[in-house]
Amino acid sequence: MNVFGLDVGGSGIKGAPVDTETGMLLAERVRIKTPHPATPAAIVRTAVKVVRGAGWDGPVGCGFPAVVKDGVVHTAANIDDAAIGFDLGGALEERLGRPVGVVNDADAAGLAEVRWGEGRNRDGVVLMLTLGTGIGTSLFVGGRLVPNTELGHIEIGGRDAEHRASDTARKREDLSWKQYAHRLDEYLRKIEDLLWPDVIVVGGGISKKADKFLPHLTTRTEIVIAKMLNEAGIAGAALAGIPDRATEKVAE
Repeated sequence: MNVFGLDVGGSGIKGAPVDTETGMLLAERVRIKTPHPATPAAIVRTAVKVVRGAGWDGPVGCGFPAVVKDGVVHTAANIDDAAIGFDLGGALEERLGRPVGVVNDADAAGLAEVRWGEGRNRDGVVLMLTLGTGIGTSLFVGGRLVPNTELGHIEIGGRDAEHRASDTARKREDLSWKQYAHRLDEYLRKIEDLLWPDVIVVGGGISKKADKFLPHLTTRTEIVIAKMLNEAGIAGAALAGIPDRATEKVAE
């Protein structure tokens, strides 16, 4: 089945049609800058432009940077507070005139990685981290998604973990790679003690420089680098556009 995957980010809203059997993008991505202010209405208008700009007329899946339940946005850690309580799924369906599934953006990336990437065919507990502006997390147990985990917001030293160990924190504080690895290691060990995962998949832009920080980590859990890279958000969002698919077993 082919579904259009939408990835809503802080700098851009991008999308492309996806073959949900293979995870392959079927056309070049369409990308439009995220509007500022990024109000819900402005995001919907821009997302609709992306879909229509691709000439798409079919089901749509959307990854969005917030806790999302039944298409409704419930948090706004890194987006406009006006989004809280907004029925994003309903608004997109009304404007596009077709079915739309909405999922947390980190969960979208995790869905892609478990379906087609490093998380594929792995039993037990798989945790994916998306290290970027914040720390996005997606958790899978036996191949099934546990949605909206938001584990980047656990407190370490009285602060949100993502304020200490995200890629943005590394850049903001001008940390060396060894210093950053110490911060990330502290976070990972806390996660290990809470969840006891069988594998941790690290994604996000910083994963391209994994050789800079991986050697300094001391986790007991196996750590692997995500394979889907920039296509994960779009491909995983497309899976959410298949009715009743987002929380079913995707590792098969």
